[in-house]
Amino acid sequence: MDFIADGFIQAFRLLFSMDEETMNILVTTLQLTAVSMGGILLLGLPLGFLLGYFDFPGKRCVRTVVDTLLALPTVVIGLLVYAFISRRGPLGGWDLLFTIEGMAIGQIILGTPIVVAYTATAIEGLDNRLRQTLMTLGASGAKLAMTSLWKARFLVLVAALTAFGRIVGEVGSAMMLGGNIKWHTRTITTAITLETGKGDFALGIALGVILILISLILNISLTFLRRRTQN
Repeated sequence: MDFIADGFIQAFRLLFSMDEETMNILVTTLQLTAVSMGGILLLGLPLGFLLGYFDFPGKRCVRTVVDTLLALPTVVIGLLVYAFISRRGPLGGWDLLFTIEGMAIGQIILGTPIVVAYTATAIEGLDNRLRQTLMTLGASGAKLAMTSLWKARFLVLVAALTAFGRIVGEVGSAMMLGGNIKWHTRTITTAITLETGKGDFALGIALGVILILISLILNISLTFLRRRTQN
C-alpha cells in the first residue's frame, strides 16, 4: 500500500508546483473539450429543437436512431472517424489525424446525440399553450426556437453538462484519433492510461484528481443552476 500513498503525495506535489507536463495535459484537454462542445451545441441544439417541436413522418424512427447513438461505443466512433481522416480516407488531405481537431470530430459525434435527445425531450415537455402564444405574438423561425429553448433552459443545461461529462472522460476515440502524442494531443484520460501502464502512479493520480475536481465542479454548477431556475 506504500506505493499508493507515495503516489498521492507526489501527485499533490505535481499539482501545487504547477508541473509543466501536467499543465500541458490539462490545457490540451480543455482546448479539445472547448472545440468539441462548440460543435456539439452548434449541431445538437437546433436538431434537438426540430426533433422535439415538429411532428413528421418517421419521427419515431429518428428518435430510435438518436437513442441508439447514445450508447454507441467510443472505439467504434474512433474507428469510423479514423477511416475517414487517415491518409487513405476521403478526408486524408486535410491532415486531421493526430490533431486536436481530428479528436474533436470523434467527440462531437459522441456528444451530439446526448444534446439532441435531451433537448427534444425538453421541447416536447413544454406547455402546448406556449407555442400558440408565441405564434400569436408573431414569433417564428429563430426567435421561436430561442424562446422555446430559453423556457426549457434547465434541461438544455443538463444536456450540455451531460455531454461535457461524457467527452471529458472519453479515452477510446481520443487515443485512436490523437495518438496520445506528448506535448501535442495527450489528454487527461489518455495520459492516465499511459502513465498507469508505465507504473508512474504519481502523474496518473494527479490527473485523476483533476478529472474528479472537474466532475465535482460540474455537479455543483448543475445544482446551483437548478436552484436558480426553480427560484
